[in-house]
Amino acid sequence: MNNAEFLLTIGALLLAGLATDLLGKKTFLPRVTFLLIFGLFIGQEGLGMVPELFVDHFDLIGNMALLMIGFLLGGKMTPDMFRASGKTIILVSLSGALLTTLLVTIGMIAVGTAAEIALLAGCIASATAPAATVDAVLESGKDTPFTRILLSVVALDDIWGLLLFSGGLAAISAFSSSSGTAPLIVAVHDIGGSILLGICIGIPAAFLTGRINPGQPMLTEALGLVFLCGGLAAFFGVSVLLASMTMGMVIANTARHHEYPFHEIEGIEWPFMVIFFVLAGASLEFTALSQIGIAGGAYILLRTIGKISGSSLGATLSGSDPGIRSWIGAAMLPQAGAAMGMALVASTRFPQYRQSILALVISTTVIFELTGPLFTRLAIRRTSAKDI
Repeated sequence: MNNAEFLLTIGALLLAGLATDLLGKKTFLPRVTFLLIFGLFIGQEGLGMVPELFVDHFDLIGNMALLMIGFLLGGKMTPDMFRASGKTIILVSLSGALLTTLLVTIGMIAVGTAAEIALLAGCIASATAPAATVDAVLESGKDTPFTRILLSVVALDDIWGLLLFSGGLAAISAFSSSSGTAPLIVAVHDIGGSILLGICIGIPAAFLTGRINPGQPMLTEALGLVFLCGGLAAFFGVSVLLASMTMGMVIANTARHHEYPFHEIEGIEWPFMVIFFVLAGASLEFTALSQIGIAGGAYILLRTIGKISGSSLGATLSGSDPGIRSWIGAAMLPQAGAAMGMALVASTRFPQYRQSILALVISTTVIFELTGPLFTRLAIRRTSAKDI
């Protein structure tokens, strides 16, 4: 690809982001859905206009976006947040993840899916797409108790998802001919390693940043930390999202001289997300929908029921407001990168289930990525109208 083609592609993708902002404000569809549809239109399933270099490096671009999202989510997990809504955040995220896993696993076994595939699908179903959820909140411009709780719940939701998925891998290995030790080591490595890396970078960063411009870290500092964390996470093979989230949380809770540590990075997050969502759309395959079958239909229905009912149960147990009980689950329906990552790990760990798992997750991701942000946006609007 020559320089002209590269620059034209970047420029066109960023201008597409401006167009989706306008369309999102004028219609009922969120800009994430517009970006995904635009990506489908210009991608391999459509006009084939996206250069292969961008498609081949989609994982890199996705990780860059997830690094910033994780960093910002971690920065919101402060003592003030947990003092105000800690019980709600923990109960909603935990009950939503557990009930979703349980319903999807049992339901898919009931429709004839192999128990191993059903368990893996149930664990994968517990994860929520942080990028689409965060963007829906940013697009709304709302800073309400509901949106603050939603962002914290999404952060914890992926942690529970990783734990459940690691447990699922270990359980399947324990009942198969392979040793159960390897998945347990992988679980400790992925989760413990991510947290440890975030702490190791976050502690010195908390004391060193915000000194040149007192109280306010510079954009260069923020980006340097984010990409350093991402590079080390990739080098050690741990979760990019969890490592950056941990780093953000450590900095936000230990940097006493920071007035607002992540203000600068919020200004450049959207361009990365524009490219990420367009390329995500370009990578989706509508041909995967032909393989969805009964198992895919059951997965979609049961994941939706599990997220809505499980989150509502957690909100009820925590004594939350009616608006949170009614809408928090619907706001967590998007499914994307985390689920796809788990599916790839599962297909590598158990190659005999590779085709079944990938076909199921890819096909359902198409549906949840296109429809999930609609429900997230609707939930934010409904709760904002009621001043929840």
